[in-house]
Amino acid sequence: MDEKKFSEEQNNYTAREIKVLKGLEGVRMRPAMYIGDTSKQGFHHLVYEIVDNAIDEALAGFCTEISVTIRDDVTITIKDNGRGVPVDKHPEEGVPAVEIVFSHLHAGGKFGSKAYAISGGLHGVGASVVNALSEYFEAKIFRDGKIYRIVFSRGKKIMDLQEIGETEEHGTEVTFKADSEIFKNVSFDYELLSERLKELAYLVKGTKIKIKDERTGASAEYLFEGGLREFLKELDEGQYVINEKPFYQFRKFETENVEIEVALEYNKGYEETLISFANTINTTEHGTHVTGLRAGLTRAINDFARRNNFIKENQSFAGEDLREGLTAIIHVKLPDPQFEGQTKTKLGNTYIGGLVTSIVYEEFTRYLEENPVDARIIIEKCLQTQRAREAARKAKELERKKSSFDSNGLAGKLADCTTKDRSRAELFIVEGESAGGSAKQGRNREFQAILPLRGKTLNIEKASIEKVLENEQISILIHAIGSDVHEKCAPDKSRYSKIIIMTDADVDGSHIRTLLLTFFYRYMQPLIEAGYIFVAQPPLYKVKAKKEEKYIYTEEELQEFLKVHEPENVTIQRYKGLGEMNPDQLWETTMDPEKRLLKRITLEDAARASKLINILMGPKVEPRKKYIMEHASLVTNLDI
Repeated sequence: MDEKKFSEEQNNYTAREIKVLKGLEGVRMRPAMYIGDTSKQGFHHLVYEIVDNAIDEALAGFCTEISVTIRDDVTITIKDNGRGVPVDKHPEEGVPAVEIVFSHLHAGGKFGSKAYAISGGLHGVGASVVNALSEYFEAKIFRDGKIYRIVFSRGKKIMDLQEIGETEEHGTEVTFKADSEIFKNVSFDYELLSERLKELAYLVKGTKIKIKDERTGASAEYLFEGGLREFLKELDEGQYVINEKPFYQFRKFETENVEIEVALEYNKGYEETLISFANTINTTEHGTHVTGLRAGLTRAINDFARRNNFIKENQSFAGEDLREGLTAIIHVKLPDPQFEGQTKTKLGNTYIGGLVTSIVYEEFTRYLEENPVDARIIIEKCLQTQRAREAARKAKELERKKSSFDSNGLAGKLADCTTKDRSRAELFIVEGESAGGSAKQGRNREFQAILPLRGKTLNIEKASIEKVLENEQISILIHAIGSDVHEKCAPDKSRYSKIIIMTDADVDGSHIRTLLLTFFYRYMQPLIEAGYIFVAQPPLYKVKAKKEEKYIYTEEELQEFLKVHEPENVTIQRYKGLGEMNPDQLWETTMDPEKRLLKRITLEDAARASKLINILMGPKVEPRKKYIMEHASLVTNLDI
């Protein structure tokens, strides 16, 4: 910048340019600094701030019931039966304390140790921020036999505190309408709020939390005496839990005034589900309490495994070996939480990590010693994960070769298409060599590739990742598609934009289809998300009545045909498998893009397949084929 311009800018930059934002003006000018954003998440964060104040009363032992009511007029009401915000005049400010709480930043009972020993909202800005971002904000206080009311608009008081009646109740009721100048959408999401309130009910056991939506009549009531134990059970609903007795521990450190609560168990899945809280705040980015949990768990399992000869003295599990199939919840309560930002997504108190590590190491070691059967199952799970991790690291043969296929026999199994345009290319995964032969003859070679698989594929829910990657059928399938697995799975690297599972219309075909969908769900999920995975529906029958011929795809459709035609005049051909169809029939019914019936698989469809496989792995499901037939709607009834 030249000297003249710099001098002019310097002269223009005076005290007049310094703007002082008074009261809550700063919140309205920069709302994202206080609630994260002004979209759906930030909008609902307003509700959480008021609810958290009620939860703090519950944590302090003064509140047993909280209710949230979504009104027809776009307002929402949060009420608790706590002590009620003080209404007497503040000794320094000279105005009622309730006015200060709702209109002053960094004001509240959470700065002193007497009112709240443990609290989620320690910054003292929650209620006042909600007030600042509301075009209407009303607080009613039920206290000392009387009802008080004060009203604000956009952070400014429009009605002084008034006594409006008498009551035997006690507590606080806040009703607000979010400011449409700040938020584009001011409609509350009942399901979202309901899930958060349910979560809080687990964390503050014994506290009844209710929600009602006057717009639709929907309502729910949550009360959990079992706390994290019940929460853990819900998280693993539908999963095959491998340790019979879940681990649970609660410990209070009197000196530090800290409470630590942990619940965990293992299932047969491959994902880690770890949810963490600090003073009921969901720390989605975790923090020191989660670091302590993982450190204590790793140390306890390693020491126990070495002492009992599961691993050698010079061996150890890495932290990631312990996480597959782990479902864990940790909730710490402390008097001085340090969060990253007002939205509180990560806990930073370093001393908490040490406390959590010590209690988890000590108590989980005791748990393993007192439950040897569960201990063995957990450690075997960790060993499988460790072997799989090593296998994945060494499995360089899975790196696809971009030119053509190597000497592992793939070229002889895959009948590839000629087009290089992946947007047109289709891969049919066909059950058996016989059906594969018909499909190869009946296909359009330009854009349709055929890959026959022999029998049922590997049950990947039951096998380790090492076994999965070593399996010939799975390896061929991965190589043929070309997009790799897990985090390396990239839809834009897939050689085909349509991957079509084409199996027989019987129970074995349903089982194979279920296994394949489970494989894609666990190992190539991005392909499902990209809409690349399809299921083809082959016909069950070919019927002929006089001059009319028709392919029939369901039993119901057959019955309708028989109602129209005399049964004695109808010829029915039952297709027991794709291999019984000649190439022309297979093209006409299942492969012709103009006539075929395809179902694009969603994550929900694939998840149902994975759930069915998990159920089939259970000890009480016999016989398997009968169970698949009875529950076929989970997978085979895909509304094609």
